[in-house]
Amino acid sequence: MTALAADRTPVVYGSEVIPKLLSIGAKANTLTYKGSLVVNDAGAGAPGYAATTLVALGVAVEQVNNVGGLVNAKTIQVESGVFDFANSAAGDAIAATEIGKNVYIVDDATVAKTDGTGTRSIAGKVVKVENGRVFVLVGIGV
Repeated sequence: MTALAADRTPVVYGSEVIPKLLSIGAKANTLTYKGSLVVNDAGAGAPGYAATTLVALGVAVEQVNNVGGLVNAKTIQVESGVFDFANSAAGDAIAATEIGKNVYIVDDATVAKTDGTGTRSIAGKVVKVENGRVFVLVGIGV
């Protein structure tokens, strides 16, 4: 392959196949707030938290109260896209130099620059940092 010598129009693959919205059964005994970062936690949807085994799915479209409920007793609607999250602090604060890089889950509303010495899962990729907020591309439909 050679580098481009003229403009081209790339072919977008899968936009009609990969959903922007998905549904996942809620983890037992959880409360997921609207707008919270939702993760796949052993096959069930849960609010994000610091752990190494999670997969970020997107943000909750509405609040889902499964407190006292069994796994899958309720369903969480999750949206993929670019969303703003709180920035971590001190040495884990995200700056514009991280645009395009992975950031990591601190909780359901906060992301950090590092994996916390191997204690956090990837939230997504930084798109923008502005006014103390970090805009992250997150989800399987992105």
